[in-house]
Amino acid sequence: MGQGRSYWITTFGCQMNKADSERMAGILESIGYTQANAELEADLVLYNTCTIRDNAEQKVYSYLGRQALRKQKDPRITLVIAGCVAQQEGEALLRRVPEIDLVMGPQHANRLETLLEQVNNGQQVVAINDHHILEDITTARRDSNVCAWVNVIYGCNERCTYCVVPSVRGKEQSRRPDAIRLEIETLAKLGYKEITLLGQNIDAYGRDLPGITPEGRRENTLTDLLRFIHDVPGIERIRFATSHPRYFTERLISACADLPKVCEHFHIPFQSGSNEILKKMARGYSIEKYLKIIQKIREKTPNAAISSDVIVAFPGETDEQFRETLSIIEEIGFDQINTAAYSPRPNTPSAEWSNQVPEELKIERLKKINSLVEKIALQKNLRYSNQKEEVLAEGFNPKNPNQLMGRTRTNRITFFDSKGPDGSTYTPGDLVDVLINNVRSFSLSGTPL
Repeated sequence: MGQGRSYWITTFGCQMNKADSERMAGILESIGYTQANAELEADLVLYNTCTIRDNAEQKVYSYLGRQALRKQKDPRITLVIAGCVAQQEGEALLRRVPEIDLVMGPQHANRLETLLEQVNNGQQVVAINDHHILEDITTARRDSNVCAWVNVIYGCNERCTYCVVPSVRGKEQSRRPDAIRLEIETLAKLGYKEITLLGQNIDAYGRDLPGITPEGRRENTLTDLLRFIHDVPGIERIRFATSHPRYFTERLISACADLPKVCEHFHIPFQSGSNEILKKMARGYSIEKYLKIIQKIREKTPNAAISSDVIVAFPGETDEQFRETLSIIEEIGFDQINTAAYSPRPNTPSAEWSNQVPEELKIERLKKINSLVEKIALQKNLRYSNQKEEVLAEGFNPKNPNQLMGRTRTNRITFFDSKGPDGSTYTPGDLVDVLINNVRSFSLSGTPL
């Protein structure tokens, strides 16, 4: 189908989108496409879109405009819009940009070949209906040869009042444990050293799978999955994301402490330091419960890094409630936080509320919180100074070809020389002991030992 034709994929948004893009690239290459050297040279252009923030969505439309101009001059170009904007807008995208050939939601990523066959038969295709995600039998074209994403649960059943994810990614669908393990075993045979288990709400893994233990506990939880895949030979590190405080259990914390391959890094969004705001967000937990989770993690794994997501200027957020968020950030001392000003999204309850925070106040609060996050990140990174850290080399530093870049077990990006003091040479995939001698807010540098 794609013999002699080239493709280009641009990915917006989260890790789930990146994993979806790798699978779709694998499908395209399996049917004869080759990756183009540049976006404006490709015969097929696919935008895997994100709608979690308005600015990400608007960026998609600016990209679409230039491709529409290309297609007007060369009708042979195939234009595909995938992901969350595709699911949200559906046929409205075709009315806005009639040059689009295929609109496909996230649940249809594995069906790309079938959908392109319909396009080749002259159809303009919209695939956004609810669809059971068939077990992933595609071979992803992965961006890394060292670290790999492994989807374990698709969709989300939560109903946070600000979030569009459940309506664009659908209901939770967990993959079978044996299928997940088989994929990881295949990755290990290909030389991958690290896997990250992915889910929009990964702690919900297995809720839709059958199985109850004799003690009455549900089987097939994330904890059970971690134990089931832990001994795959060749895999050195295991990570998982993204967690939800409502489902983050002591049993999971204990398993992470007991399993040597599970990295000492927990990404647990708390979103706001105000219980009133958390209630309006429909997050389902209090800040006190969140603090207990962090306490338990630090009891079991004192050196763990903890990162989070925060939204500022949620509708109705007062100055005092904003200060509560700042206070929690200081109290916990996060290693890293992804911050965002609230952005009203279509078909979410909070977008309709009348108490929206003015844009200038959003910007002011975002600047304040970013300044605090950077300061605390630097303070937390100081603990690595003059310490030996195990770093998994993931690739070369694009700004310095003599340096490798990788991450510590606690997810700190680290740069180091590719040559050791004894003349040995390190390459991507190597686990290297590095003496940290330069500390910044969001990265480290060091010397291989």
